[in-house]
Amino acid sequence: MIVVAGAVANKLHNGGEAWVRLSWALGLKRLGYEVFLLEQISPDVCVDTTGQRSAVQDSENLRYFRAVVSRFGFDGHAALITDDGSVVWGLDRPTLEAMADAATLLVNISGNLRFAPLLRCFRRRAYIDIDPGYTQFWHAQGALGSAIEDHDSWFTVGENIGRSDCPVPTGGIPWQRVRQPVVLDDWPVSPALDSQRMTTIGAWRGAYGTVEFDGRRYGARAHEWRKLLPLPALAPSTFEAALHIDPADHADRDALIGHGWNLVDPRAVASTPDDFRRYVQGSGGEFGVAQGLYVDTRCGWFSDRTVRYLAAGKPVLVQDTGFGASLPVGEGLLAFRDLPGAVEGSKRIDADYATHSRAARRIAETYFDSDIVLPGFLEESGALA
Repeated sequence: MIVVAGAVANKLHNGGEAWVRLSWALGLKRLGYEVFLLEQISPDVCVDTTGQRSAVQDSENLRYFRAVVSRFGFDGHAALITDDGSVVWGLDRPTLEAMADAATLLVNISGNLRFAPLLRCFRRRAYIDIDPGYTQFWHAQGALGSAIEDHDSWFTVGENIGRSDCPVPTGGIPWQRVRQPVVLDDWPVSPALDSQRMTTIGAWRGAYGTVEFDGRRYGARAHEWRKLLPLPALAPSTFEAALHIDPADHADRDALIGHGWNLVDPRAVASTPDDFRRYVQGSGGEFGVAQGLYVDTRCGWFSDRTVRYLAAGKPVLVQDTGFGASLPVGEGLLAFRDLPGAVEGSKRIDADYATHSRAARRIAETYFDSDIVLPGFLEESGALA
């Protein structure tokens, strides 16, 4: 038995974020394990359908969690708890504690489960870092408390963390590398209706703001986007971004539209996991912009969203974060460092789309297939000992 803890209700109406947690759970289930989904949520983030504060039991967050759990076959194998350990929905507290005691492993994505009495019931706890650089900088600043230490093994999707040329501090933690898993059967190759339509899904500023560490300031995603504003006028592709842009950033929205970017509402096209998948499958490929921190530290971060584009046979043109040290770059997966590089990448994909499409799926099969990623992870976590 394995328990996967991660944010679904916390990431309301974000189908892509749901896929991050689902891919771990579904991939482990595929390997033959009994898998439970567990999530801890603070009542402070719970809202109703209008976005107003709501009691957890009446919240849209709970409705969304239950819908995702049911859609992907985890009814009876899931629970949502609050910060004080109270069960909002799903397995009751005694059952949760018995489950934790019997589990082979807790897969704690971003340290979602923090409630210590339950966390410490697990015999083995693996911390999964999907925000490399942020996690380590915050830990070094003492902002995470004991959230990281209360584990037995530590994994990061930042494949360059711990290497001499990466400035991200390890804090003495023996970070091991793990790739974002994808269940390939959930992401079949889907022919594009318009091969030139490059899309992406996310937030204009990203999930986090700037970070200052050791006298250096690491910027947000918006700073990287602004460098690329002229791209639609210079490249053969068309560019569409399902971006959450705060009303306060209206000048940036106007600049994007003025430069030829097509903007759509991410809640309209990617609110549920199924919506997110349809949007990716209907795209020609992905054009991805990274957080400035990932770019500047060259930590090797690679987007879970990009993994799903690759699996669907969509070529990706994404900002370089140093992932070329461990992944093949050039066909199917193209990296850019600046505006001219993005233009050149777009031209290369447009010139031979079929080759790049086949290469994209091949990369997903070789490097991100859950049947390959997860057995290695389980061995390194000590769960198979």
